[in-house]
Amino acid sequence: MINKEWEKSVAFHGHACPGLAIGFKACEAAKKKLGITFSKDEEIVCVTENDACGVDAIQVLTGCSMGKGNLIYRGTGKQAFSFFNRTRDESVRIVLKPFQEEMDRQQRQQYILEADIDELFVFKKPTFQLPERARLFTSVICEECGEAAPEHKIRLQNGKKVCLDCFHEYCRGW
Repeated sequence: MINKEWEKSVAFHGHACPGLAIGFKACEAAKKKLGITFSKDEEIVCVTENDACGVDAIQVLTGCSMGKGNLIYRGTGKQAFSFFNRTRDESVRIVLKPFQEEMDRQQRQQYILEADIDELFVFKKPTFQLPERARLFTSVICEECGEAAPEHKIRLQNGKKVCLDCFHEYCRGW
């Protein structure tokens, strides 16, 4: 299965691979289940539970990106993607099913690209709420390193405003 969207995903990612194919098919599933199109702003939100190859396809095909604030990383390590359509208040969590047989990389990629979405994924409701829209924060200058950080990432330490890099966590236990 080669089409323009797949070629666009490969061009952005740098190479074709089974991981990219997973994200590609997750986008197909989200479009089919929620009727989503490319997100110009934050009308579509994707919460990805991994930081693997498939996320590149999601960025290219859905318009969800970290910079726009509608691609959110939730590090469970699972091949799971929750899509939210703010306009219609709909959502779906798309979870990759375990593969039943051994395949080499090329076979696996081909299988993923050719398989029906219901064969590849389990569809559930997300177990968490739709994240709030991205906000703008005032920048605060760290009194240790002199670099600016958004106010919600500043900590007080010894009476000084410091960034997370300069902040020394206090912990005496487990």
